[in-house]
Amino acid sequence: MVCFRLSPVPGSGLLLLCLVLGAVPSYALELNLTDSGKATCLYAKWQMNFTVRYETTNNSYKTVPISDFGNATYNGSFCGDDHSGPQIVMQFGSGFSWTVNFAKESSNYLIDSISFSYNTNDSTTFPDAKNKGVLTVNESVGFQVPLNDIFRCNSLSTLEKDNVVQHYWDVHVQAFVQNGTVSTKEFLCDQDKILTTRVPVIPTTVPSPTTTPTPKEKPETGSYSVTSSNGTCLLATMGLQLNITQDKVASVININPNTTNATGNCHSKTALLRLSGSNIKYLDFVFAVKNENRFYLKEVNVSMHSVNGSVFSIANNNLSYWDAPLGSSYMCNKEQTVSVSGAFQINTFNLRVQPFSVMDGNYSTAQDCSADDDNFLVPIAVGAALAAVLILVLLAYLIGLKRHHAGYEQF
Repeated sequence: MVCFRLSPVPGSGLLLLCLVLGAVPSYALELNLTDSGKATCLYAKWQMNFTVRYETTNNSYKTVPISDFGNATYNGSFCGDDHSGPQIVMQFGSGFSWTVNFAKESSNYLIDSISFSYNTNDSTTFPDAKNKGVLTVNESVGFQVPLNDIFRCNSLSTLEKDNVVQHYWDVHVQAFVQNGTVSTKEFLCDQDKILTTRVPVIPTTVPSPTTTPTPKEKPETGSYSVTSSNGTCLLATMGLQLNITQDKVASVININPNTTNATGNCHSKTALLRLSGSNIKYLDFVFAVKNENRFYLKEVNVSMHSVNGSVFSIANNNLSYWDAPLGSSYMCNKEQTVSVSGAFQINTFNLRVQPFSVMDGNYSTAQDCSADDDNFLVPIAVGAALAAVLILVLLAYLIGLKRHHAGYEQF
């Protein structure tokens, strides 16, 4: 845990900020805001990420994932007074800002609104944006929480407006903290209430039934690409099969590449492939560079309409699949499974991807997933060979010993 103590902001008291840093950029943010008497007035701990879709100078669209909050500051965060409610004000990256407004209403406090601002003048994040300037998305929330309760929502919540998608999960927040002590009494969001109030079924002789999906044929293999101002920057060829479990009902969906659109963007350290279709709002594959010489699949985000008509959303930015050297592609013709969560897995077929260093629109030499199997089999083969040698030596010794005793018996 890395903590920063910032100087007091006029009217807001002393701000103590703790960033719990993960191994990859999935930041659990924790904020303890204190008043002038050093008593806690607002506490929050949460995780979030964003995606921004913007128009480029060649009239196409790109999508940028935003999930690195390592340089976050909280200047302007405010305990509230007689005229204004508390605020969380967060600055990060190059021109990003995020604000949450709270209000009090009778015996409740409100998570009133959330705003997110980004600056398309930032040529690193938005290298070819057509419209330049600071853009702000305001979302009215109006969620009521009883005073002296801490709001908890571990489930994924998604806000989508004006080309910005906001994901929040593992949220714990309390405004108007009483007597400087954060409450232990939790007020749950609706999604967590469903998870909490489900009665667990303890199996006796048979397990609790889960509807088994009808087996599907292999999905059709599709070819997808992402282009930048320098030409094709990402290539992907794969058949995709989605496995979804909702309310103990499992379903299998094959992606039809003929009705699927591909967009995305490429940067020096990250690349995004976004697929969308009639029932899929977005299916994001986010790739990253590690150790300066390899790439891997780091993140998958999905939002889609499920079989029962509800919206199914999952985000995981702590994955590690499809690892290969930079300058090469990753290939796996056999079926593989990307486990995004317990409720969402992706089966891939005839997979080949190259998110970086694409030359002339063609794949580079591939690292095959079978090489991983070979690496696993080598020590097994060596061990088996050594065991065979030991057995032969032991047999030879026993045969020699037997002949030696037989020679004694003749005398």
